[in-house]
Amino acid sequence: MYLGHSVPLPHPFSTMSYDTQPVMHYASTFQHSTGMDLVKHTGSCHCGAVRFEVLSSPDLHVFHCNCSICIKKQNHHFIVPKNHFTLLQGSDNLTTYTFNTHVAKHTFCKTCGVQSFYTPRSNPDGYGVAPHCLDPVTVRSVTVETFCGEKWEESMQAHKSIRDMSKLATETQLTETK
Repeated sequence: MYLGHSVPLPHPFSTMSYDTQPVMHYASTFQHSTGMDLVKHTGSCHCGAVRFEVLSSPDLHVFHCNCSICIKKQNHHFIVPKNHFTLLQGSDNLTTYTFNTHVAKHTFCKTCGVQSFYTPRSNPDGYGVAPHCLDPVTVRSVTVETFCGEKWEESMQAHKSIRDMSKLATETQLTETK
């Protein structure tokens, strides 16, 4: 019986795409400095005690990681800058788990146990948001990229843009010009 442990991935960065255009709704769309449309997504944990909003593209770039904790909790997430995330309610209903380097902060609801968002090791200045916790009306499409978390250090070196995903476009452009 397969339980999701040590899954060989087809390629460290393979992708799958899903089109959700039939349910797309452009509520609260605005232009970012890069010209990219950002949408105000809302979401929650299962019981609704934790609610949040996040500014992100309606076309989500989601990571499927196979590191030790992501396999156990079947973590899929997309990364946003810290200032694009707002916790609307439930801060008193959150608890956090850390391990290994203690950089990643795995935050989840004390009542239902769902992790709606967390602070990823790859981007401690941002948030990893679980797309399956979003209210679906603002998501147009989802592209899933596998990330070989079993070989975390090697994968981080090989992936050229993951560390910049929590940066605003203007921050990334300034860093590249220095």
